[in-house]
Amino acid sequence: MNMRLFLAINLSVAVKERLAQLQQEIKNSFPMEVSDGVAKWVAPQNFHITLLFFGEAGEREIPRLVEIIQKTVQDQPLLLLKIKNIRYGPTAKLPPQLIWAEIEKNQALENIANNLQDDCLGANIGRGAGERGFVGHITLARVKEWVWKRIEPEEQPEIEKELDLKIEVHSIELMESRLKRSGPEYIILQSFPLLGLD
Repeated sequence: MNMRLFLAINLSVAVKERLAQLQQEIKNSFPMEVSDGVAKWVAPQNFHITLLFFGEAGEREIPRLVEIIQKTVQDQPLLLLKIKNIRYGPTAKLPPQLIWAEIEKNQALENIANNLQDDCLGANIGRGAGERGFVGHITLARVKEWVWKRIEPEEQPEIEKELDLKIEVHSIELMESRLKRSGPEYIILQSFPLLGLD
């Protein structure tokens, strides 16, 4: 049986609650008649940082995948990340694709993501790894282009917000995404603690 797998950093309740407050402020900044429909707003319990999306992978691939992840993170110290802003992404072009919280550049985090991508592609695991080039972010909403275009230019909100929100990363999780009518459900298949957890 195939599963939709991705590797993620999950967030504390406090960070999710703060991002949920900001998400609601952004939603309220859109004209009332389109605020619900202009984007698919991510449920706060699903906020996370995706390190690598594998796409469809078979259950038989999981033991090899676990082995690769363990090898990559086994000597990795704890990470301290910073959310530096919330803005439209992934580029400044309009209409935007996403509303996201951007993670300040962190070389250790990028190395983990890129090494995992290289190793998993080399092992031919998954089909969604895509091109090398990690951008740390937390997706708050996926913008619906056709609704966005209905908003008068002067009513399209500027949402650039600078933040200084810290994230302590104690572990990385292998996740399964199960698509349901109510939205995706994320399940932790295995957690990989980072060095320094005593």
